[in-house]
Amino acid sequence: MKRRNVLKGAGVLAAVAVTGGLRAHADSLPQPERPRGLARGLTVLNIRHNGTYVLAVKTEKGILIVPEAAKSLRVHAPADVDELLQNEDGPLLNSLVDAALKSNSARSAFVKEEGIGYGPVVTRPEKIVCIGLNYRKHAQETGQPVPKKPILFNKYNTTLNYHNGTIKLPVEVATKFDYEVELVIVMGKTARNVSEADALSCVAGYCTGNDFTARDLQYETGGQWMIGKTPDQFAPLGPYMVTADQIDPDNLKLECRANGETRQSSNTSDMVFNSRQIISYISRHITLKPGDIIFTGTPEGVIQGKPKDKQVWLKPGDKIACSLEKLGELKFDLV
Repeated sequence: MKRRNVLKGAGVLAAVAVTGGLRAHADSLPQPERPRGLARGLTVLNIRHNGTYVLAVKTEKGILIVPEAAKSLRVHAPADVDELLQNEDGPLLNSLVDAALKSNSARSAFVKEEGIGYGPVVTRPEKIVCIGLNYRKHAQETGQPVPKKPILFNKYNTTLNYHNGTIKLPVEVATKFDYEVELVIVMGKTARNVSEADALSCVAGYCTGNDFTARDLQYETGGQWMIGKTPDQFAPLGPYMVTADQIDPDNLKLECRANGETRQSSNTSDMVFNSRQIISYISRHITLKPGDIIFTGTPEGVIQGKPKDKQVWLKPGDKIACSLEKLGELKFDLV
């Protein structure tokens, strides 16, 4: 009975890792419902491992491959970031990471970051919602009024891309390619008609993203924002998702560099609608679910905002690097 009580909390992982003696017996015991909630104090990512994307955590010992750690500790773990979010398995992941850091049996689950292949931070969100013209100076540089309400558009899962990835430019249908560094919100709880005061409690974490755009498709085909934003691979995310408890999303420096030249440099404090307002507004119209992501808008410095005689559009061979304070640098190449 005492052992059964031990299994009632996510702290079982630490006990298993330290003692090793519960492993065989634990498999035969009734498994109570796991506690649900958001992960805290972690930097998580999807990596390519054995032909698929799997959940990993960046730690002081290196990158922890979560399924490998779970196998060593003989416990359950979410397979990837999407499963972590959609099942609200944050407490379980926190306990597993704590156990792996203390256990000798999980040593082989740690690898050096230099050797991993990154995946998109999420791979199957139900919704990708984007906010247009959400920085005051960006609206000004493009000659458009500052919005009175958030402007919403969308991307699709086929746009998802990753750190150190490539975008194959669709040169057969477009030529005016542009960068847009953005803070990306990753939802961790269902939000429907959520108040601004409660909005951030629904967030699992934040990551660096780029709302890559074909401006000629966006503006020169009848104002089709969606088609200018949704070609394949046009939504790089990464390298990591940093859990929400560690981040003030409305005071982060963000930059974009093209071939080493800084093109965008601003702070999320310049957003017209802050993170709370964005989540609350969207949730009044669309139910947000765990794993959904929100691109929150880009600051000034885009190619579209330059005088026409100085608009040098991106081309194959260009290298893009985007960074957000505390969230890491996202790099990708154009081919």
